[in-house]
Amino acid sequence: MWAFIVPKGDRDGRFPQLKRDVMDSVTTRTFASDAQGLGDAAAVLAQGGLVAFPTETVYGLGVDARNSDAVARLYAAKGRPAFNPLIVHVPSFEAAARYVVFDKVAEDLAQAFWPGALTFVLPLRADAGISPLVTAGLDTLAVRVPDHPVARQLLEAFDGPIAAPSANPSGQVSPTKAAHVADQMDGRIDGIVDGGDCAVGLESTIVATQPVPTLLRAGGVPSEAIEAALGRPLAQAGDAAAPTSPGQLASHYAPQGSVRLNAVEIASDETLLGFGAVDGAALNLSPAGDLIEAAARLFDALHQLNAMGAQKIAVSPIPDHGIGAAINDRLRRAAAPR
Repeated sequence: MWAFIVPKGDRDGRFPQLKRDVMDSVTTRTFASDAQGLGDAAAVLAQGGLVAFPTETVYGLGVDARNSDAVARLYAAKGRPAFNPLIVHVPSFEAAARYVVFDKVAEDLAQAFWPGALTFVLPLRADAGISPLVTAGLDTLAVRVPDHPVARQLLEAFDGPIAAPSANPSGQVSPTKAAHVADQMDGRIDGIVDGGDCAVGLESTIVATQPVPTLLRAGGVPSEAIEAALGRPLAQAGDAAAPTSPGQLASHYAPQGSVRLNAVEIASDETLLGFGAVDGAALNLSPAGDLIEAAARLFDALHQLNAMGAQKIAVSPIPDHGIGAAINDRLRRAAAPR
């Protein structure tokens, strides 16, 4: 059994009073991505602060994964349900092995795809020292090694595990630029490391390897690449009311307007988010039909649609293979009832 003391949450596991306190009291600093800035950001993390930083996928909102008070403050700042576990970021495979138990399949996949946009959900070591708020009380931990020089330098400067969901209010559009974080989280968090745009633009793929290799969330590493490395198909996990890993909530990544998918005809009151050679698109993820380009542009396009005040968003069909499967996963969640 585990026990911890945190502020009492509401019915959804959120911490509303702490959220108000965070928003009333915090001045959000901007840190440069040089040695001085990263050292200052690491010091804020060591003091229990909340610092957003870039990864190759999206900007993460980082806290010391061992500090339950800091993690509770993160949940409050995001308005994130406390039953939704977090991903822990570490600088190397060896660091990850201090916190989770790798089986042979996970070890082989880590060697193939780390550093990179692949997260594993693995058994938590008894002596890991990770806050139970990070795991939502589960006996597993989501962990990855990011492939971004700023993220890796921050992890080395901090010298500890950083729990980091996307740096945006829960359920809203994930940030791929420092400006996205500032627009949504200024006054709620202690700092933002400005490391430029995120290259991948979608969150990491999440897999569990026990009892069988299972895809928990599509993401930056296409499932086909993982299956090729495994030599067999991945099992599929459905959406969960009580998630067993991050990124499983049915409604997520939502812009302010409603979203309609696979639109081939557009109503007069709709704003088109295009893909490929389509006419009349307010924004186009990739006029050339390039899925990699579309993934990198997706969240920024949703932020732009918010800025435009789009109330009804129609999205062109997007091929459901490779990273297109992850794009469609995010769009389905953005279109889900709220």
